[in-house]
Amino acid sequence: MFRGIRHTAALGGILCWIGAATAAGQEEALAAVPSGLTLALMDKRIEAQPDGSDWARFRFVAPALAEGVGYDVVEGDFAHLCHEVALPDLQDRGRAVAQVVISLSSKELGFGEIQPEIIQFFEAFRIENDRCIWEAF
Repeated sequence: MFRGIRHTAALGGILCWIGAATAAGQEEALAAVPSGLTLALMDKRIEAQPDGSDWARFRFVAPALAEGVGYDVVEGDFAHLCHEVALPDLQDRGRAVAQVVISLSSKELGFGEIQPEIIQFFEAFRIENDRCIWEAF
């Protein structure tokens, strides 16, 4: 969990591309999230981990983060996005993963890029019995 901080370090792992949600700059708007903010899916990917498990990453753009919206406002969005977006997507693709990482960023940026002015929040969920279980680090 990287709550309430700006994350500027790339996380390692071997990447296996699931696919971009849409072309750059043409993100797909999502249905309502608990915060009421407008979000767009930036990309999604699977990462093979050293232990042989796979992690899925779903990256979203939330422009309101640049306007001072804090973690406390978006906290409930993470579980919602895991349950309502990530799990159905993975099930549709027949992909089983050990963990789903959901990230929200104030602006679109490439995976692993470091731009300190872009605010990012991350949460991780263990997947067990087709449920997202929040993982506290």
